[in-house]
Amino acid sequence: MERRIIMATGLNQQLWASADILRGKMDASEYKNYLLGLIFYKYLSDAQLREVYEQENGKTDTFPERSTQYAGFMEWYEEDKDDLIENIQPKQGYFIQPDQLFYHYRIKADNYEFNLTDLQAGFNELERQGEEFSGLFADIDLNSTKLGSNAQQRNVTITEVLRALDEIDLFEHNGDVIGDAYEYLIGMFAAGAGKKAGEFYTPQAVSRIMSEITSIGQESRAPFHIYDPAMGSGSLMLNIRRYLINPNQVHYHGQELNTTTFNLARMNLILHGVDKERMNLNNGDTLDADWPSEEPYQFDSVVMNPPYSAKWSAADKFLSDPRFERFGKLAPKSKADFAFLLHGFYHLKESGTMGIVLPHGVLFRGAAEGTIRQALLEMGAIDAVIGLPANIFFGTSIPTTVIILKKNRSRRDVLFIDASQDFEKQKNQNVLLDEHIDKIVSTYKKREDIERYAHVASFDEIQENDFNLNIPRYVDTFEEEEPVDLVAVNTNLLKINEELVQQEQVLLSLINDFSESEENQALIESMRLLLRGGHDEYKKSTIKV
Repeated sequence: MERRIIMATGLNQQLWASADILRGKMDASEYKNYLLGLIFYKYLSDAQLREVYEQENGKTDTFPERSTQYAGFMEWYEEDKDDLIENIQPKQGYFIQPDQLFYHYRIKADNYEFNLTDLQAGFNELERQGEEFSGLFADIDLNSTKLGSNAQQRNVTITEVLRALDEIDLFEHNGDVIGDAYEYLIGMFAAGAGKKAGEFYTPQAVSRIMSEITSIGQESRAPFHIYDPAMGSGSLMLNIRRYLINPNQVHYHGQELNTTTFNLARMNLILHGVDKERMNLNNGDTLDADWPSEEPYQFDSVVMNPPYSAKWSAADKFLSDPRFERFGKLAPKSKADFAFLLHGFYHLKESGTMGIVLPHGVLFRGAAEGTIRQALLEMGAIDAVIGLPANIFFGTSIPTTVIILKKNRSRRDVLFIDASQDFEKQKNQNVLLDEHIDKIVSTYKKREDIERYAHVASFDEIQENDFNLNIPRYVDTFEEEEPVDLVAVNTNLLKINEELVQQEQVLLSLINDFSESEENQALIESMRLLLRGGHDEYKKSTIKV
């Protein structure tokens, strides 16, 4: 853990240095696209150099300086470039020419010979090497005047960014590189990026809770299929690997409406070694048209952190949509929360588990939402309701809840966990620590009542509450205040009054000794009135000093 923190700190420092170069030139939501795109390109370049070194020298845990790796690469390339490409491309899924490697750009930058057109050529060539790379760098506009008013200024800006980013050793950062970078940037620049800055990233703590719970009982399943209908940067899906025996046999299915974020997810999965055969991603509107509609369309785990209370059409055609038709009602136009939930539930396998993060309103709002919630409870679909602390998501301070759903449960009770008070308060966010996460997961597994923390509510109990799932109805966190000793309080007040009288007498004595000059008379009289309780007379008087 200590090593991971040190690595993350190094990454963050370099990202901060890189962001400093772009800060003031453009909005935070724009310059993070440049940084993450360049980080991804650097990763592919450096990974290629390492692959060449290992093919020449055998598998190793330690690598020489990149200058040595680059020299070996160039020696092989100049000797027989066709042989080099035939050995590298099938293994990596791409091949970057020597003059388009990130390290080559860095050398050019140090010698003041770098040109933006060379970098654009590298982007274009990589995008042509397969569907998985197509359009990945569309959001990086190297000709934007925000980088500089002319070509020379833009060249200087990107040159400085290249130098800063090249100081990062992505292979030493043992974590979710794109995800960690994305989370860091959003956390640091949320104010500049707008209130929805964190909409497409689920904090690692929440991601861990959902991943660990949805993997319970399925740890040895292989292949394992996971689906995120609002995948953001893809990190929520990737987390599941930590809790499975066969992490390299996970198939990732995800959809994202925002094209920029969709590209980040593709980068993230590629960066984590997910080959195209295990990657099934779609850039589209999750609610407007069902996806995926071909096999596989049901999954072992469904995880989701959709945009809260988003608007959707709620058109009558959806009443005959297989995702919603059995519930007889549609989520209201102004709040698509239950539309996302039912979409995910439809795509869940009979043996699978689903976790979704939503605002608390879904637990108690009536009308159509109440009808849907009742239907889910009657079929035993809602397995657990977990209340999280407020202010743990970027861009919103509202408290949220994780709802766990299953199909074919033999019981209809619901486990309620109130974890809203378990967090560490940091500068801008509340943070869930490992101990808080472990407590939630352990409580879920044991499924037992814990005073002021958890309660297993029977179906009858829920029915008596009119299918209202508001957590305080089931978990009483009220703590009585210690009784007040009125006798002691009264005694203390009498003592204070006695001390006040004594002090007033001392002050009056000092006033009498004060000069009785004419100009001081008004001030002295007003002070006497105040001390003797003459507040009303004081207010009526006109004092001139």
